Amino acid sequence: MQTASLPRTPTGAQPGPAVPDGTSPETDTAPRLPGRSAHLDLIQRAYRAFGSRDVAALLETLAPDVEWIHPEGMAAYGLGGTKHGHAGVREFLSHVPNVLGGMRLQPEEFVQSGDRVVVFGTRQVTSRRGRTETLSFVHSWTLSGGKAVRMEDIFDTAAFHRLIES
Repeated sequence: MQTASLPRTPTGAQPGPAVPDGTSPETDTAPRLPGRSAHLDLIQRAYRAFGSRDVAALLETLAPDVEWIHPEGMAAYGLGGTKHGHAGVREFLSHVPNVLGGMRLQPEEFVQSGDRVVVFGTRQVTSRRGRTETLSFVHSWTLSGGKAVRMEDIFDTAAFHRLIES
């Protein structure tokens, strides 16, 4: 099992797609650090793409038939269940602004075992009315053939509901 941690964002700072090797969202050519795997590199590229709102770059990290899974408890907002393929991911991402005012992910710890990478982190979520909260998440990624074939987002749906309704 391999782990990698990212530095925590200081209180009040804008969380962003920071990565341990200091690459920017535009730079994915940095040499791999000792002990880092291709799987960790791929997942960190996905977070950089998400952080820079680069859907095309995000989709490059995902298999064409990816499963994009969110808790069924978010179905009332159109954000629950499993989306399939790049079209499903695009549909999901395009719907998020109808429900939320904004979101920034801060992945903090990456744990790899075989073809699975589990990421622990926080997200700054802003309601449509402007209220922002920091909520924890766990993302479970499954990889095959150099792409993510499954991403499952695990989080406290009750806290999310309270924020959306605030």
